[in-house]
Amino acid sequence: MLITQISELDKKRMMIRTEEGNSFVLYKGEVRKLALQEGEELPAEVYEEIRSEILIKRARKRAMFLLEKMDRTESQLRDKLRQGFYGDDIIEDAISYVKGYHYIDDTRYARAYVRCQKERKSKRQIKVDLLQKGVDREVVDAAIESEYEAQNEQELILKWIEKRHYSIENSDIKEKQKMYQFLMRKGFRSEDIIHILQ
Repeated sequence: MLITQISELDKKRMMIRTEEGNSFVLYKGEVRKLALQEGEELPAEVYEEIRSEILIKRARKRAMFLLEKMDRTESQLRDKLRQGFYGDDIIEDAISYVKGYHYIDDTRYARAYVRCQKERKSKRQIKVDLLQKGVDREVVDAAIESEYEAQNEQELILKWIEKRHYSIENSDIKEKQKMYQFLMRKGFRSEDIIHILQ
């Protein structure tokens, strides 16, 4: 395995690229300690040692650190690890590791998100948010269904109207249009809004 390029990533880290297309990041001290040189051969056993003793352990620690700070979806965690320049195989190992301890669970995440947001957002907006966070569509639908059993969209629209001190009886066309636009931006369906406002 030939090292084709060693370039500075920042003040502390170096990006190493090989002829086979592998790329990984090491601290400058690690590059010196391993005596890695551009244009020189990287023995397979040394690469395997870097992979198992440095990269895998570092990615697992990074994943744990990221989940300590805030709950994330599997997709969000994968994106964060990619930003750290970890290879796909290293990322998959880190994801499997945290999943093994149940530190990451998209179903739990989706249900908690719906529970926290259902008083403020419509089902449609919550669904869009979760899909953007990389949660599988079936998981999102199941979470919404289970968390919304007792409450429908029209009740939520009424709560927003009440919160905004809007009077359905005493409002003119302009005020109704303004409220309609506000509720549309919140992600409610047009027919639900019209039904309540009339």
